[in-house]
Amino acid sequence: MKEVIDVGLPDVGQPFSWAVRSGGILFTSQGPVRKDGSIDTGPIEDQARLTFRNLQSAVEAAGGTLDDVTQVLIYMTDVQDMKAIDTVYREFFTAPYPSRSSAAVAALVVPGMKVEIVAFGVVNK
Repeated sequence: MKEVIDVGLPDVGQPFSWAVRSGGILFTSQGPVRKDGSIDTGPIEDQARLTFRNLQSAVEAAGGTLDDVTQVLIYMTDVQDMKAIDTVYREFFTAPYPSRSSAAVAALVVPGMKVEIVAFGVVNK
């Protein structure tokens, strides 16, 4: 059975849920979205920090912590941003780190949006 987790972010009018738990596994996608639904299109450090804060909020709303995250997929529009993203990543995660994959993409859905993540974790309430 699929359970939608309320992460405190608004409905942005697209057909998706910010976080879903099924069988004890949390599935979530996050970007630099503010609580009012607007997108941070500023410096990569700010976007990454907001994105990982949103991930942390989603995991906590499901009853877990970032230690429960088992995999992170990072999409960025400029591969040169990886170093800055890694710096912010270390503010949120400590060893042993989740499995991770990072990819540079041509664009994300909102112009100026530089990072988006997909994360999975085991979170049993």
